[in-house]
Amino acid sequence: MGLHFTKEEFSRRKTKVIQIMKEQKIDALLMFRQESMYWLTGYDTFGYVFFQTLVLDQKGNIVLLTRAPDLRQAQNTSNINDIRIWVDKDGSKPADDLKIILDELGLKGKKLGIEYEAYGLTGKNALALNKSLENYCSVEDKSNLINMLRVIKSKEEIVYVKKAAELADKALDEVWKHAKAGVSESKILAEMNRVIFEGGGDYPANEFIIGSGKNALLCRYQAEKQILNQKDQLSIEWAGTFRHYHSAMFRTIPIGTADPKHVKMHEACVETLKNCESKLIVGNKVGEVFDIHAKTFDDLGYNKARMNACGYSLGSTFSPNWMDWPMLYTGNPYIIQPGNVFFMHMILMDSDNELAMNLGETYLVTENGNERLGKQKLDLVTL
Repeated sequence: MGLHFTKEEFSRRKTKVIQIMKEQKIDALLMFRQESMYWLTGYDTFGYVFFQTLVLDQKGNIVLLTRAPDLRQAQNTSNINDIRIWVDKDGSKPADDLKIILDELGLKGKKLGIEYEAYGLTGKNALALNKSLENYCSVEDKSNLINMLRVIKSKEEIVYVKKAAELADKALDEVWKHAKAGVSESKILAEMNRVIFEGGGDYPANEFIIGSGKNALLCRYQAEKQILNQKDQLSIEWAGTFRHYHSAMFRTIPIGTADPKHVKMHEACVETLKNCESKLIVGNKVGEVFDIHAKTFDDLGYNKARMNACGYSLGSTFSPNWMDWPMLYTGNPYIIQPGNVFFMHMILMDSDNELAMNLGETYLVTENGNERLGKQKLDLVTL
């Protein structure tokens, strides 16, 4: 069994979830988020793209409903003992199969919490689920019940986050080695991924973002791979990943010579990141981190070039993206706590001059402040 945490760790997590369920008068929780299943049981799969749910009741019973390809997946990666299979066939109704399980657990007429905000629970499946449970029980959206626990990392989780940060640093070393005129973006990506996998890392929850020239202004992956020019700019966002835990970084690197505007933009990114660090402390709201981000960039004249969020939580996440809850935007009331892990990205996209500048680092919130997990320099490096 490939469990990545101790039995005691899993037991603590389960106890916390049941305690909250009792406080919120939820008789059972239906999990559809793969992150919740992995965190609670170790279950590791991409089978959540189909109808799949993990049921936990107040008595501590855990039942997984999934498809046949994930039977052995669950047996080999998790501590789940009760695994039920719904059969692929024309007209399959897994939501009705779920109701059989709920009957066995005595949940008819009870109150169920459901993770509606889940990539695996498509709109079609959610409608089928609601129809199946209509007049059977009461339901309530509990998408954030486990999120509120996952956002605070345990000592065992922090070990994995720091290992991911080491891998992210090694990936940047490969960028320094290979990013130069005449080299393809594909070569850079290949070398970055090579050192991560050689270091025992995993696939990230989304693709690395890479782009040069005009594509350096993009904040998403796209399929075009270019050859770096003699005078160019290269933007890369990536993450080291270990046991599905992520530590992300972001850089824009001038190729050949740096445009004077690049230098000014980088100075603004460093200043803004430092100001954000000063607000990323226990007791502050995450919205306050964004507010200082916005004020600093705006005061420096970059209002039109900045983003409307400056980061998000990181942890064990699955495709399609590594962004976790909560996000750093204005007014977000989440109170920063020890054990939080946040990726803070300073993004400037100057469309008028077709220039980009990005600087991003991952931080662990501690009792007395925060720790930048990456050990690479923040200086502007021209290659």
